[in-house]
Amino acid sequence: MERERFQNYIGNGEKVQPTFSASEMQRRLDAMRGHMAQAAVDAVLFTSYHNINYYADFLYCQFGRRYGFLIDHSVATSISAGIDGGQPWRRTFGGNVTYTDWQKDNYFHAVRNLTGGVKRLGIEFDHVNIDLLNLLKDEFPGMEFVDIAQPAMHLRMIKSAEEIAHITQMTRIADLGGAACAEAAAVGVAEHEVALHSTATMVREIAKTWPHGELLDTWTWFQSGLNTDGAHNPVTSRKIEAGDILSLNCFPMVAGYYVALERTLFAGHASDEHLRLWEINCKVHDRGKELLVPGARCSDIAKELNEIYAAENLLQYRSFGYGHSFGVLCHYYGREAGLELREDCDTVLEPGMVVSMEPMITIPNHLPGAGGYREHDILVITDGDNQGNRNITAFPYGPEHLILPA
Repeated sequence: MERERFQNYIGNGEKVQPTFSASEMQRRLDAMRGHMAQAAVDAVLFTSYHNINYYADFLYCQFGRRYGFLIDHSVATSISAGIDGGQPWRRTFGGNVTYTDWQKDNYFHAVRNLTGGVKRLGIEFDHVNIDLLNLLKDEFPGMEFVDIAQPAMHLRMIKSAEEIAHITQMTRIADLGGAACAEAAAVGVAEHEVALHSTATMVREIAKTWPHGELLDTWTWFQSGLNTDGAHNPVTSRKIEAGDILSLNCFPMVAGYYVALERTLFAGHASDEHLRLWEINCKVHDRGKELLVPGARCSDIAKELNEIYAAENLLQYRSFGYGHSFGVLCHYYGREAGLELREDCDTVLEPGMVVSMEPMITIPNHLPGAGGYREHDILVITDGDNQGNRNITAFPYGPEHLILPA
């Protein structure tokens, strides 16, 4: 029995209110097409969460199926699976083709229909796996595949005014999540209960701020005691004990954009050694924010902050780089790896970049002051008379503010 290759969900309802203006979305497409023209690329097939979301305002749910966003020099079209109905069309800035499950190659049939005459196709080398690459080569033997991931990443690294406004609203909501953590955290309360209260607070504020938006992926990690030793340790049911080192990590997600608020706290009291280490980490955090200015090189920032830790014999306890770019990314997809505050990244900061400062040290459990210490602010790199950056995180940090009542 033959079944149709495509389903037509165009017009199944009306287009939803988009996250960004039509002029902002067109700016993104125009920038990509500018690169395509310069690189003699006929069309681009994006397959990653982050790039499809960035260029189409559509965040797909993969669940074992393939998705895409095909941009040529005149049209842009999302490719989605029939299981999603008309939602991809309603969200996409551009057209949509919906393929069915009835034949295994229907996805490639959709791509073929959109790439007539294409000789050079841009694909994401850092996202396309070996299986997909081999299938593309089999389906399109006369096509040349070129990398589009790196150019797309560099285009995403400079944020527009609309993006910065969006991210700024999100950091306000992260601050609310942090306040909810501090409100719920007390001796005897389990980590997951603190995290649930924080996440619910953020989701409700997101719904109020973006009443036409989709609500997905916002989460909180709240860690206590030994669980603070890793930045991404999951929430457990461990109950807070008096004197525990604590770590709050609030992550509101709105339209595929991610921000973070991270803070060190203590339950009731902190030992002298805990206080000493905490204050050193706050000192690194303060100096790091001062260094986030146009013209600064990521690697140089990391090296200078290393000197502060080294002077205190703590460099060996540093956990990771000092910060990274923000925008369309999440803990399970996307990363603007070209903008990280690490010794091996020589990117120079420019106005319009949005970067975190998040120093962390982890003291092993057998030593005094054991635990993980991390502070995290998000800053917009600026020009003009604003000292080179604007800190859009407002939640307080340090011993003066975050030793919680017993």
